[in-house]
Amino acid sequence: MYKPGGTIFALLKGVEEHQYILPAIQREFVWGADQICQLFDSLLQGYPFGTFLFWKIEPEQQSQYQFYDFVQNYHERDSYHCELIEELPNKALTAVLDGQQRMTALNIGLRGSYAWRISGKWWTNDSAFPERHLYLNLLGEPDSETGSQYQFEFLTQEQLARASVGECWFKVPRAFDEDRDALTDELDEIADKEQRAKARSTLRDLLRVIHDKDIISYYEETNQDLERVLNIFIRMNSGGTALSYSDLLLSIAVAQWKNLDARQEIHSIVDEMNAEGDGFAFSKDLVLKAGLMLADIGSVGFKVENFNKANMAKLEAQWQAIRSSLMLAVRLLASFGFNGQNLRADSAILPIAYYLHARTLGDGYLSRSEFAVDREAVRKWFVRSLLKASGIWGSGLDTLLTDLREVLRNNAVNGFSVAELEAAMTRRGKTLVFSDEEIDELCELPYGGKTTFALLSVLFPGFDFSQHFHVDHIFPKGRFTRAKLIKAGFADEQVEILLDQCNRLPNLQLLVGSINNEKRQKMPLEWYQAQWPGELARKQYLENQAIQNLPDDLLGFPDFYQQRKATLKARIKAVLDQIDE
Repeated sequence: MYKPGGTIFALLKGVEEHQYILPAIQREFVWGADQICQLFDSLLQGYPFGTFLFWKIEPEQQSQYQFYDFVQNYHERDSYHCELIEELPNKALTAVLDGQQRMTALNIGLRGSYAWRISGKWWTNDSAFPERHLYLNLLGEPDSETGSQYQFEFLTQEQLARASVGECWFKVPRAFDEDRDALTDELDEIADKEQRAKARSTLRDLLRVIHDKDIISYYEETNQDLERVLNIFIRMNSGGTALSYSDLLLSIAVAQWKNLDARQEIHSIVDEMNAEGDGFAFSKDLVLKAGLMLADIGSVGFKVENFNKANMAKLEAQWQAIRSSLMLAVRLLASFGFNGQNLRADSAILPIAYYLHARTLGDGYLSRSEFAVDREAVRKWFVRSLLKASGIWGSGLDTLLTDLREVLRNNAVNGFSVAELEAAMTRRGKTLVFSDEEIDELCELPYGGKTTFALLSVLFPGFDFSQHFHVDHIFPKGRFTRAKLIKAGFADEQVEILLDQCNRLPNLQLLVGSINNEKRQKMPLEWYQAQWPGELARKQYLENQAIQNLPDDLLGFPDFYQQRKATLKARIKAVLDQIDE
């Protein structure tokens, strides 16, 4: 239910006395001078002013977050941010959730000034930004093109001095804090009777709108739960570019960092992470969650209580170390051959980043032999979790990450604690034990699937993933068209099966990109003989690739497929069992 809120004068007095404040989630003031003039014209014409959404904040809630003052003297270069309020009065206050732009426009027009750059002057030139105040021409005429009935303009002192005959410019801020009768009496100096009457009428219109008309109405939210307030704010600001919940929490973090620009720091590390290796697609949400996890804050979730002053101070203090650990984790994944195309679950990087952070490991971890066994343990656990990604990194993520963090915190000194991690995951119903049905599904993962590369990377170890690898068709995909298969001698009922099997795991391998480009449409027997002319070396390579036979034509593909599928199934079981140990 909306409530009456009194006059514009009372509203701005509340702004002046910090009764009305701005929460950190609010954006900057973005209105131009013309929009402010339009607002005042609309008010004097009696148009609807709109309602406000206020949030009543009790004193005990105020200490947890930062609040800001309304812009009063806007300067395009030097003063366009809302200033932090260092000390709040010890009483219940009102945060403005909807209506900030209108209230700031009123504040500038009635209590402040607006300075923007004069076209053609240098940005560094102070004189390029003359101070302008809002004026009303008491003798102005309606403008049929814009629909304005009143002539409001922001003027410099120089412009005011050049006013034309027949203009009577009144400084609008005077209407806010000067005696009304005295202001009206000043107009007695206008000699022309009709002009004097018009000027008095226009001035009275302005004074009545400011002081007499109860045109403010508002809805007040009294619930002290900031999560509810953030959700209300999102709904109220759903027009245009929608804000996400994490956007608002990031705004709270931005407001509470003292020495670093949180928004810039988080956006820049996202760019750097995504530029590693063959490129990733990490988001600011992931980085924000990484900050909570690595700084040992709360439950890792995007909950308001995790973003209070104390926690954000802790995050800022640790940020450089957190940043380094997160970048190291990304470089580690890139060294495993992962990128934005084959990384199925971005969140899987978080336990690894926490582990690196807990051990304060540096770049040496990526290559030094003393860490080789540990790196392999990380890689196999990581891949295994990806193969179960829908069950591991989906629902219940925050609770899982919190549990894994505790395991890593307690065991990191002894290396990457796979057994303890898996035990914690199992307790959460996130087991890494694969059923026979799941193994059967893994045996026929599709080409282009998010987990196909991950599985191939553990089935066929020893690749140098600093090179760019492709998932390659052993029997070229170009050979599998309906016409070619029928021409090769396959019956119609076999064709659909073969078209599907062509793109399944038994016909896939990892191949360096440059070599794959040379291979093109060659049949595998011909190509392998050219690549490994020596029979013994070729046989050993094929065995490593789980290939027992290579037919010289397409008719042998069904037997090849079934034999390699059986070999891969045994190898998948062995590899997964090996990771279990």
